[in-house]
Amino acid sequence: MLDKNTSEIKFLIELDDNRVPEKLMWSAKDGGVEAQEAKAIMLSIWDSKAKESMRIDLWTKDMPVDEMKIFFHQTLVAMSETFKRATDDEKMADTMKDFCDYFAEKLELTK
Repeated sequence: MLDKNTSEIKFLIELDDNRVPEKLMWSAKDGGVEAQEAKAIMLSIWDSKAKESMRIDLWTKDMPVDEMKIFFHQTLVAMSETFKRATDDEKMADTMKDFCDYFAEKLELTK
């Protein structure tokens, strides 16, 4: 049997007494990341059998709202780029990017 290459990404979430995230840490040794602090995590997982996505959205209680808006914008931009690479649907990717521009404008994120 051939040895399989594997890679591991870990999340450590410290919770308060009400189970609200106080601290988020993540590690990805292959990427050179070890116990790096984060303020928010959005994770989507595709369940092929059920044909649906599962999600984990976490943010610390001290995550500033202005940073959350930037985080959402950058995530949406990244999703449009990933969509283009995954589907080669340039027209829809451009439409998504147009929305990202609109989103940034309405939140006054543009400089």
